[in-house]
Order: sequence, then structure tokens, then C-alpha cells
Amino acid sequence: MSQLLQGKSALVLGLANRWSIAYTIAKAYRREGANVILTYQGERQKVTVEELAEELGASRVLSCDVTQQADLDRLSEILRAEGEPLRAVVHSIAFANKEDLSRPFLETSRDGYLLAQEISSYSLVAVARAVAPAMAQGGSIITLSYLGATRVMTNYNVMGVAKAALEACVRYLASELGPQNIRVNAISAGPIKTASARGIKDFSKILDRVTETAPLRRPTEAGEVADTAVFLASDLGRGVTGNVLFVDSGYQVMGF
Repeated sequence: MSQLLQGKSALVLGLANRWSIAYTIAKAYRREGANVILTYQGERQKVTVEELAEELGASRVLSCDVTQQADLDRLSEILRAEGEPLRAVVHSIAFANKEDLSRPFLETSRDGYLLAQEISSYSLVAVARAVAPAMAQGGSIITLSYLGATRVMTNYNVMGVAKAALEACVRYLASELGPQNIRVNAISAGPIKTASARGIKDFSKILDRVTETAPLRRPTEAGEVADTAVFLASDLGRGVTGNVLFVDSGYQVMGF
């Protein structure tokens, strides 16, 4: 059985624990033969990510705080020094203050708004700039979004606005990086039980709503998102760029 990513190097940013979508994507990439590099932010995450890297058979673990340009510059230098060109990058990074998620959007603090934009949206631009020089043979950059980018989702608030900016970044980056044969896409995943999802108020009600309403009548599975990430990183997705692919049991097509 052929492996879709055999011999390709892939960088996965944002893996925090084995329940994260990034972990499931990294696992799928390894299954398909990719050489996986993981990043972590800060000493608190280092031990956890190193343990998961060993479990996954990842080749390297690198420190990278996407809010620090020095970290991004160092990451870029390390990747360019690698013998094998980077072929896939997964950006699975998002953050907003819990209080800004729980209060009405109208009451979002200025600092909270800027923080959500910097980490959840601008970081894709910064990461793309850092990794592009290491993608000499072209490749795929993938980020993760959610339906709250284009529709008002209860309690998603400032994160929805950040995801809207993220999806716009995907289109502009796809246009500018296309001549280098670098494709940029987003996967808009349905709600999945992750550690970060628990920060959204009444998340269980959102899952119930999807189960009742989505055409497939079930929530999204992390493995479905991971397999879509494999498709986008492989040669099968070579003609796809600037897109937002929905993996949400069809929920986005339904009216309310």
C-alpha cells in the first residue's frame, strides 16, 4: 500500500496534547510516511510535546512562540539548514482570553481583541513568511478554521472575528505564494471535543445541535479532519489552494 506523504517533511505547529486536532493530523502524517517536525511554546509544553513526539516517531521537536519574531527567525534558519525541503506545514494555533469568549462581543476588550488577532490570525502570516524559504520544491500550508468565521455562533465571539481574518489571510497568502508552488488552504472543522473547545461556553449544546441538524447526523471526528489534511498535503491536492474546506458532517449547508 502506497503512502501519500512518503519522504515528505512536515512541520506541525500547535500540538498541545493527544486530544488536539494537531496531534491527530501529525499521527495521520506519520501513517502516510511523512517525516514530522513538531513545535512547542515555552517550557511548560516542552516535556509534553517531547513525549508525544517520541510516541509519534517525530524526527524533531523545536521551540517556537509565534508571538516572538526571534523564535520565528530561528525556526526559519533551522528549517533552511535541513537537508530535505519542507513540503507541508500545519498551523493549528488559536487563542483568546476566556473572559472575552464568555462576555458579549460588544464588550470585547481592546487588548483581548488584539491578542486574539495576533495569535489566531496574524501568526499564519508570520509562520508562512518563516517557512516559505524552506519550501524550495513547493508544498502545502494548512490552517484550521471554524464556521464561526462566516456565521454568528453563540459564545464564539472574538474568536469568530479572528477566524474571519484568518480565512482572508489564507486567500491573500495563496495568491502571493502560488508562483512558488506553495498552496495555502484552511480546513473548517466541525466542533470536536478538544481541550480548547472546553473554553467555549455551552460547548456540549453546540455538539448536540450538530448531531440533530447536520446531514450526517453526527459530530465531526478528528480523524476526518486529519485525513483531509493528508489530502491537502499530498499530490492529490496539488490543484487546491486559497480554499476553505468544510469537514463538519455537512452542517454548514443547513438553514436555521
